[in-house]
Amino acid sequence: MVCAKLKPAVSGLEQEFPGEVKAQNIDASTLEARKAIQDLGFKSHGLVIRSAAGKVLHKQPDHSVNIDDARKALAEILKKDNPS
Repeated sequence: MVCAKLKPAVSGLEQEFPGEVKAQNIDASTLEARKAIQDLGFKSHGLVIRSAAGKVLHKQPDHSVNIDDARKALAEILKKDNPS
């Protein structure tokens, strides 16, 4: 549900965090996606990081998506889940 310009970066998260992340770009124009967008509090699209169980761990709405902030949040989430 991110802007087209961020799709490659979102997909690239799987390579940046191998075996730990599954990236998925969703067509925000479907009825199901529009309901999910509304449920998440987004106006039109956004970025969501979920746990393996589906719990929302981090989200960035609409045009405020910053892939660098998402990377940092993801790294922190993974660090908490897999402490050294």
